[in-house]
Amino acid sequence: MNDQPPISAYQEVCGMKYFPRMLDKIRKYAAGELREDFHHHLGIGLDGRTCQFLRIDYQKLKEKTLAGGSDEEIFQWCDENGRQLDENDKIIWNGFVSKIGWKDQVTESLIERKKSSGLEDRDEIQTMVEYFEYDEGRKS
Repeated sequence: MNDQPPISAYQEVCGMKYFPRMLDKIRKYAAGELREDFHHHLGIGLDGRTCQFLRIDYQKLKEKTLAGGSDEEIFQWCDENGRQLDENDKIIWNGFVSKIGWKDQVTESLIERKKSSGLEDRDEIQTMVEYFEYDEGRKS
């Protein structure tokens, strides 16, 4: 079934938002289950920013994810092989990822996505993460 969206970007593992979504996209794509419009975003956008923040190569993370393990185990692997995050790092990241698209360099992309999805009149959608919630059917 090639039509599933990834899990919510609000989900956390080890106190870090978005990370489980990135792993979910990797797994669903490999299984042929990821909604097609997500395919060209794999490893770039917020996936890329997440890997940069963690100082982990996306391809290595993909290989590790597909080799198996829980989200927590894969996060631990990132911690051991990339940047070790403390609680303050996670607070900063979670604030960033929760607000991306709100009056920043991604705002124009958010506006275009809302238009292409028929959501341009939804003023409550101010961030990319909120857009994901509506576009992927978790909110209406």
